[in-house]
Amino acid sequence: MLRSVLGVIVGYIVMFILQVAAFMTIYTMMGANWSFKPASYQASTRWTVMQFAVIGVTAIIAGLICAVIAKGGKAPLALAAVVLVLGCLLALSATALRPADTHEVRTGDVPNMEAMNKARHPTWVMFLGPVIGAVGVVIGGKLRRRT
Repeated sequence: MLRSVLGVIVGYIVMFILQVAAFMTIYTMMGANWSFKPASYQASTRWTVMQFAVIGVTAIIAGLICAVIAKGGKAPLALAAVVLVLGCLLALSATALRPADTHEVRTGDVPNMEAMNKARHPTWVMFLGPVIGAVGVVIGGKLRRRT
C-alpha cells in the first residue's frame, strides 16, 4: 500500500517537473512568435499540438515510474484519476478566474514568466489536457507489465 501511494506521488511530481522543464525549454527555443498567435497572447495551433504531445509523453513516463515503484497493482490507475481530477479542477478554476481573452496586444519578445501568466487557451484545450494525461498514465502503467 505504501509503495502504491509513493508511486502515485512520485509519478505526479515527475510529470509536473518534466512538463515545466519541457514547456520552458520549448518556449525559450522557439520564442513568442512561434508560441502565440500574431499580436496576441492566444496560444498558437503549433503550441497547442506540442502541448498535447508533451503532456502525453510525460504522462506515459509518469505512469511507468509509478508502476515500477508500486510494483504493479492499480497505482497507475490511481495516478490517472489524480491527474484527471486535479487537471479538471485546475482547468475549472482557470476558466472561472481568468477571461478567455483579454485582447491584450503582444509586442516583441515576451519573457518566459510573463508568457506563462498572460497565455490564453481555448476552454476545450484546458479540459482535454487532463484527459490526455490520464490516458498517457494508463499507457505508461501498462508498459511496466510488458517488460
